[in-house]
Amino acid sequence: MSLPLSVLDLIPVGSGSTSHQGLLNAFDLARRAEAWGFTRYWVAEHHNTAGLASSSPELLIAMIARETQRLRVGAGGIMLPNHSPLKVAEWFRTLEALFPGRIDLGLGRAPGTDQLTALALRRSREALAADDFPQQIAELQAYCGEGDYLAGHPLGRIRATPSDVPLPPLYILSSSGFGARLAAQLGRPFAFAHHFSPAAAADSMRAYRQGFRPSAHLDRPHAILAVSVVCADTAEHADFLAGTHDLLWVRIARGETGPIPSPEEAAAYPYSDAELAQVRSSRAMLTVGTPEQVKARLTTLATDLGADELMVTTHVHGHADRVRSYELLAQAFEL
Repeated sequence: MSLPLSVLDLIPVGSGSTSHQGLLNAFDLARRAEAWGFTRYWVAEHHNTAGLASSSPELLIAMIARETQRLRVGAGGIMLPNHSPLKVAEWFRTLEALFPGRIDLGLGRAPGTDQLTALALRRSREALAADDFPQQIAELQAYCGEGDYLAGHPLGRIRATPSDVPLPPLYILSSSGFGARLAAQLGRPFAFAHHFSPAAAADSMRAYRQGFRPSAHLDRPHAILAVSVVCADTAEHADFLAGTHDLLWVRIARGETGPIPSPEEAAAYPYSDAELAQVRSSRAMLTVGTPEQVKARLTTLATDLGADELMVTTHVHGHADRVRSYELLAQAFEL
């Protein structure tokens, strides 16, 4: 049986393009991903980042689900501390009512942005400093009639509406051991962000599997590994396209959040020695090459880390190149 592949979309906006086009590109990619046999299509949550148009995943999930028929569509993820748990429950019960059996709710605790923007989202320094992610999950579930977290509390009388549909499946997202242990304790599926935290992947995936407790929601562990990939017809072209990733991470290290650079911009950029070291480091997050090379690397990674599913994000500048990367992956894995 082929290893399931899914898509993680941050809705990139390339230099010379617009957020409008970036959103249309996401709809196009989702339709193609469904036709090629990908399992699910998740949208991330990012704020105050000009190169990404994914500030409102709850809206985009509805649009993408409407553009497709069978593909599971979800959040990868909703950064729960940025929102009211009741409102998140309402969003996702509404989505479940619109698209029964096709919605996923991935929950994370990172801000998905810089600290100043996180303060604007959470509206107080106390909320910004709070470390209550497990309690927020329990509160969200309580509004859907799951668990006894709000038993005896006045808020326990509240039900997220529409109330005649279930809460979609919850996935715990993480780039560290905390989320792995929490997902294991709750008996929930787990998704690890190898695409920006590869060094913590092995310990986190192991902690999840070793600590997993079966629950009413899941009887055995299910671990998704999110990976960053650039796949092309030739190794040379893949490496050229990956220049976008190189320059993007150099700019991120400088605190810049502009549009996704083109590979031509990256090739012309005068990297300093320190920046070249950053490039070498950021390449550890990335799998680059031909379909055969990428499949071999990803298969080994999934085996070594115990992944049940791979969720692929691809940051290249041109939409046609991004589409081709996913198409080649689908062919290589015989989806």
